Amino acid sequence: MRHILVAVFALAVLLATAAPVSAQGFGLGARFAWVKQDVNVDADTVRFFGVHMRATGGRTGFELSFDRHTESFELINLKVIESPIQASLLMRLASGSFAPYLLGGPGWYKRTVEPIDGGDGESNTEFGWHAGGGLEIHAGRHIGIHGDYRYTFLDFNGDDDEGSGLPIVGGLPGYKGSQITLGATVYF
Repeated sequence: MRHILVAVFALAVLLATAAPVSAQGFGLGARFAWVKQDVNVDADTVRFFGVHMRATGGRTGFELSFDRHTESFELINLKVIESPIQASLLMRLASGSFAPYLLGGPGWYKRTVEPIDGGDGESNTEFGWHAGGGLEIHAGRHIGIHGDYRYTFLDFNGDDDEGSGLPIVGGLPGYKGSQITLGATVYF
């Protein structure tokens, strides 16, 4: 419950401090994401496909994204469906055609395991914070192409028993996973 209240509070602060919408204020787009779910495990990254909505104004913005990955394991008759939802505050560091930005926010990461041939499955949802940075290139007035790197499942307490790839040093949080995202947005 605490995680939900913090996320709602962060969204309220964002909406209360949002700058007036500029010419590229609202956009919809598609994206690819390459996700490494645990940096301490020697495993390949997994490719996700998704959609996103971006609302920007001045130096701040908001992104809501939904990704999906499905993988079937026929030998054991199981299908795994992963569907993360991320809400990100965007803070642009510069304006113009090349706009670097920082981002961060909450994420809900749902995983469902079900039989391939039908039947009931099991699902769970994990909550985690993410943060990172990226670059958006404006290709004309209504098109934006972006790429970013995100640290996922940030550990602010330093008590993560599963380990983290970045130790708590000088106030920096640890993290469990990472994500590279490439996408395109059509602004209205």
